[in-house]
Amino acid sequence: MTIQDIQRQLDYRQIDINKVGIKGIKYPIQVLDRTSGVQHTIGDFNMYVSLPHRFKGTHMSRFVEVLNRYHNKIGINIFPTILREIRQHLEAEAAHLEITFPYFIDKEAPVTRARSKMVYTCTFIGSLKGDDLDFRVQVQVPVTSLCPCSKAISDDGAHNQRSTVTVTFSFDKFVWLEEMIHLIEDTASCDIYSLLKRPDEKYVTEHAYANPMFVEDLVREIACRLLNDRNIIWFTVEAENMESIHNHSAYAYVEKYL
Repeated sequence: MTIQDIQRQLDYRQIDINKVGIKGIKYPIQVLDRTSGVQHTIGDFNMYVSLPHRFKGTHMSRFVEVLNRYHNKIGINIFPTILREIRQHLEAEAAHLEITFPYFIDKEAPVTRARSKMVYTCTFIGSLKGDDLDFRVQVQVPVTSLCPCSKAISDDGAHNQRSTVTVTFSFDKFVWLEEMIHLIEDTASCDIYSLLKRPDEKYVTEHAYANPMFVEDLVREIACRLLNDRNIIWFTVEAENMESIHNHSAYAYVEKYL
């Protein structure tokens, strides 16, 4: 019995679609880990292709077929291959792939050296159109920031907040996720930890107080470090401070081409 292919029927509205596909499909994946070689985690996939105006639809099941073949090989080096496979399998001009996943790093408390797992949200973002490959990495890192204004005007103490710093970047040579995460943490008023004992709490409180930073300071300091890295060819830095005494967040954003 012949089954009709509705997606391949002609469409007469003369409108190209930039991205069409599947969004939010979760799959177990493996990513490179600087310490242990490979880390098993869960990827949240968005997979798209371009669709010419003449076709009514795309074949959604083919995205999953490609995912089935490559999910255990996810990494920066294999990304172009996956994009080419998506484009070829769906007979498209352009292919797009985004994979967001939790990435875990063993982290020691600053004084007691108590070990615990810190989780960071990371994303691989890739597009392929013709021979033009665009690949980017994004990391989201929670940090502490302490308000310089509050410290300057207060007789005792200063207010601080948890901040989320998001860096998206393109590079020339390979970059470990851990390297970018450490750069961001090293720039903030203080790190955030999963496990702190009382001596550690004393340290992080005093360390943040000694390193006050506005949200503007956060993005500028990180941008300065990235500008000095010849391996980074493009980046954006954004920081959001979830204010502890205001009913709003503070936000700053920087974008640079090198």
